[in-house]
Order: sequence, then structure tokens, then C-alpha cells
Amino acid sequence: MSGHMNPEEFRRHGRQVVDWIADYLAGIESHPVMSQVKPGDIRRALPPAAPERGEPFEAVLSDLGRILLPGITHWQHPGFFAYFPSNASGPAILGDLLSGGLGVQGMLWVTSPACTELETVVVDWLAGLLGLPEHFRTDRAGGGVIQDSASSACLVALLAALHRASGGRIAADGVTRRYTIYVSSQTHSSLERSARITGLGAAGVRVVDVDPRTLAMDPGHLRALLDRDETDGAVPAMVCATVGTTSTTAVDPVPAVGELCRERGIWLHVDAAYAGVAAVCPELRWLNEGVAEYADSYSTNPHKWLLTNFDCTVLWMADRAPLLDALSVMPEFLRNPATATGSVVDYRDWQVPLGRRFRALKLWAVIRWYGAEGLRAHIRKGVALAQELASWVSADPGFEVHEPHPLGLVCLRPVWPGLAADAADRATMRLLELLNASGSVYMTHTRIGDRVVLRVAIGGVATERRHVEQAWEQIRWEHAALSATLP
Repeated sequence: MSGHMNPEEFRRHGRQVVDWIADYLAGIESHPVMSQVKPGDIRRALPPAAPERGEPFEAVLSDLGRILLPGITHWQHPGFFAYFPSNASGPAILGDLLSGGLGVQGMLWVTSPACTELETVVVDWLAGLLGLPEHFRTDRAGGGVIQDSASSACLVALLAALHRASGGRIAADGVTRRYTIYVSSQTHSSLERSARITGLGAAGVRVVDVDPRTLAMDPGHLRALLDRDETDGAVPAMVCATVGTTSTTAVDPVPAVGELCRERGIWLHVDAAYAGVAAVCPELRWLNEGVAEYADSYSTNPHKWLLTNFDCTVLWMADRAPLLDALSVMPEFLRNPATATGSVVDYRDWQVPLGRRFRALKLWAVIRWYGAEGLRAHIRKGVALAQELASWVSADPGFEVHEPHPLGLVCLRPVWPGLAADAADRATMRLLELLNASGSVYMTHTRIGDRVVLRVAIGGVATERRHVEQAWEQIRWEHAALSATLP
């Protein structure tokens, strides 16, 4: 068993793997959504050392089902309402399989021209589907690239912003001046991590106030922070506006924020990780307001709501020159005639790692399988189910719904008559524990105005109306049962 798997063996075991995945997806509702194992259970069930002799692949599949499957939290379960959807559709899974089979390392155009050129086509396709501006196209001054996640997209956008703000000096000299970036209290934590990685540190991050009702960034406070930092000698390098925050899907006022950035020559990055793909629907194109006029970079995640399994984030630049100038390093072993001509895209200069997977295959497979109509239908279904859930919550005096909720996320707060705020929050957290322990649903929480609320994120491939209805009935039942035990 220690030799290479030959093509016939691969064919036989490959069929077993595809059958295993198909059976898993067909029977996923039979599993508890959230893994029920305790810390260390999986490790203790596995041998402490690697096998000396090779084992049959059937043994791998057996242990996958016997040992690993109980430790899986099932993100594709129709009762998974936690975080945001992480869709894994059939075409995307097969596209990933093809990527693995080809084993391409796509760091340069020359290392596999199809890997690079398919990516340029697919990101341009997606820009068109989302109604993004023409200058984001790869055949214009900007261009798109598939990153692993929005965290990486934010990091490379910040590197480009710092390069531009420093006049190119930061690439050679490092952080020798005091640069600042601007986020809101609702911005994803990846922005602070990016500041730490680039050497700005948490001290270089300014937190802008938000509107207490909508939780959107306050442009007036942003202006005040910019004025203060510029007076103090700091160099504002980047503002991040979020379209669809992780906590509540709040949408920052991109036009107002962008106008401030334009006035002062500050890089504007628009983080639309969750919500951006919804603009595939024309009625949701309002999410792009201000992007064409003001955004220097923009990112969204097909691996959340657009039926493409993780990892797949697309980052677009209005002008790719600052990014390439910031990240391009050319050792002798990478030099080649195609790169020397300047006529090809080398995606190694668009990201932090040198190497890169053939991620475009799965996004290409998804777009071709579903078409624009199928993609729109999936988004519209999630939005409609969320709006229906919100209507049920609003009609129940035992609950409050957070407004607005324009996409696939509903934030709701149980009412606990007679309980002080802290006690009510503890009761809400206990309700969440009971729901997640049931095995039929998985939800998360957040805080709005220092009060705990439940998040119900809808948009999974397998999630139907009946699953949302069942989840709502379970929330109501557990709330009533818990209320009966409270003083």
C-alpha cells in the first residue's frame, strides 16, 4: 500500500469519495447541526503516531465516518443559521476537485496560462454580473483577483494604500511615519489585524462612531478624526467602508465617506464580503452606491452567499499600479520571457503568498452551471425567507426585530418581562445555548446598543421555508419554556 495510487485505483476510490459526499449531502439533516464532541475527543480517537505501512483507502473513509464526522459542525445543514452561509454547491465541489486533480501552481502566467487567463475572465464576468464599474475590469486600469478570504483582501488593499500614501517609500523603508486607518465599531476585525501585520499596530486604527439606529458609519465623526490626525502630523492612509457588516448587515454611507476620501486623497476600501454578491440582483444594486465614483478597492465573497465553496474572495482595484508596485519582487528564478514583456498578469504580485491555487475553476463552474438567473434566484430566495421570518418576529409580542434587515440576516431579541437588562441578556444567552444544544439549529449572537440579540442568517443551499419556520417555532417554544422558569 506504500506505492503511488495508479489511475485505475484513483478511479475506483474517486467514485467512492464522490458517492460518500453525495450520500453525506443527501442525508445531512440526520446529523446534529453543531458538533456534540468535547475538546480532545477526536484526538484521543486517532493513533498517536503515523502508520509505518500504508493502509487501504477504504480505511480512510471508514475513519472519516466513524471518528471525524461526529466532530463536524455541518455548515451545509439546512438548520445552519450561524455566522453567514458558507455555500458548497455541487458545481463548486466538482470545480475544486478538478483544481486538485490538475495540481496547478498559478503564481505566474507562464506556470499555467489557463489558470491566470481563466481568472481574469471570471472576475470580469462577476464584475459585470454585480454591476461594478468598468474600470474594475482586468483589461482596464484596475482588475480583479481571487484571494483566499476577505481578510487577505483587506490586507493587500491596505498595503496598496500605504504604498500610495507614502509615495512608494514604505516598500523600501518600512513604516517610518505615523499612518492611520479608519474603521467603525462594526467593521470586521480583519482590519485591525491588517494594521498589526503591516506594522501600524492597534494604535494606528481609529474607530469612527456609528448611527445608533442603523449602525452605519458617521461621516461627521470621520471628518473630525481626520482633521485631528492631520493636525497632529499623522498621515491618513485608508478608510474602510462596509457594505453589510458581520454583526447586523449595516451599510455604511459610501458616497459621503468617499467624498471625504476624495477631498483628502485617502484610499477608500469597500468591504462587501457578505452583501456584495447580492448585487447580482438588479433590485439590490443600491448596495453599490458610491462604489464606481469613490472606491479604490472593493471585495466580496462568493464563498459566502454565491454558491461557491470556501475559499473564494474576489478583490477588485480601481488602479492596480499601487498594489503591484507594493508587492512585486522579482528574484532570478522567477524571471521569464512572458513576464519580461509586461503583457501578462502575474497574480503572485496581487497577493501575500507567492503560490496560489486554481480557484477560478470552481467559480467558473458555478457561474456556468447556474447562470445569472440561477444566481439571482438563490439570493432572492434567501432575502424572501429572511423578510418572512422578520414579519413573524414583528407580529409576536414576545420578541423584537432589529431594523433594517434588507438581506438574509435577521437579528431578534426575546422580551423578558420584569428582568433587568443584565438578567435579560443572560436569559437570551441561555436561550441560545438551549437552541444550539437541540441539534436541529445553530445560531449565533451579537450586541446592539449593549443588548444581546440572536442572529439568524439565512441563505444555505439546502435551507427551505419549512426549515426557517421550524427554527422560528423552536425559538418561540424554548423562549416560552425558559420564561416559565424565570422569577
